[in-house]
Amino acid sequence: MTARTCPDWPTLMELDPDLQFKHYTVVEAQLPAEALAQIRHVSLTEVEICCDLEKHVFNPEHTDAQVSAALLDTHWFDVNEWATSGPGGSETGPSVSSIDADASPELDLDTEASNAA
Repeated sequence: MTARTCPDWPTLMELDPDLQFKHYTVVEAQLPAEALAQIRHVSLTEVEICCDLEKHVFNPEHTDAQVSAALLDTHWFDVNEWATSGPGGSETGPSVSSIDADASPELDLDTEASNAA
């Protein structure tokens, strides 16, 4: 695999310092089959994608428009979506609903045992 660091990496790191954007061919990136089926205008060994392979985030500014469009229907994130409404958009991580926060009360086994006797 021939990965090349994205020349815009300093700007991209401002969105999320944990993302590591590199340029790959679409074949090297091993994109989902449903996305590959939509890419017909070029050879998959020639067209590039700028992405973080581990987190499934791509940079549409450095990715072929047809590849970007195909990825929107998959589990991949556009970096702008990632930084605003996706997993990278929250400083504190996923929110906890009031249902999750209200844990069921612990049972006091000594009280239960003495009530049963």
